[in-house]
Amino acid sequence: MLELKQITKKYGERTILDHVDLTVEDGKILCIVGQSGGGKTTLLRCISGLEKIDSGQILIDGEPFDPYSNQTNDAVIGVVFQEYNLFPHLTVLQNVMLAPTMVLKKDTVQAQAEAKELLQKLALGGKEDLYPWQLSGGQKQRVAIARALAMRPKILCYDEPTSALDPGLRDTVKEIILDLKKEQMTQIIVTHDLAFTEEIADDILKVKPLTD
Repeated sequence: MLELKQITKKYGERTILDHVDLTVEDGKILCIVGQSGGGKTTLLRCISGLEKIDSGQILIDGEPFDPYSNQTNDAVIGVVFQEYNLFPHLTVLQNVMLAPTMVLKKDTVQAQAEAKELLQKLALGGKEDLYPWQLSGGQKQRVAIARALAMRPKILCYDEPTSALDPGLRDTVKEIILDLKKEQMTQIIVTHDLAFTEEIADDILKVKPLTD
């Protein structure tokens, strides 16, 4: 279980998150929705360790956890970025294998086998030797998900996973997220897509810009 207690984040004099409390049960899907400027992405970045909180506490399974300073954070909280952030000079297989071998120090043979299994699961079999520029947007999205899953995180975060996808690919991403829920993956999704939210969310957090 993920718990946020009194999380505050400021940029200079501007408060983006003001004493936020949040609980996400294991295996549940939380969607964070709301107006631009409301702090959706900032909250996701704090949870995933890309931003340092100014005050408050994050707990996982009741134990204090600092995602910002945790050196193996990707083994706990994975992130699928809106822009995918794939390495253009690496193949699909190499992109998925990189973090498990570099961070988790997995044997190359094991990492390769697990990466291929994930790619098969996400309908990317046969794409292992392609480079990101050779993929469609939907394929890049699935590679990004495979790369995050390769670290076997307890929690998987997504930043606007459907923003650049056509309706067919949007449904593919929905099915992937719901399949991961069946495997008890805890998932947190920032999205502007309210219809998508209604189809997948167990819980919805609505945010809005703070007023001075």
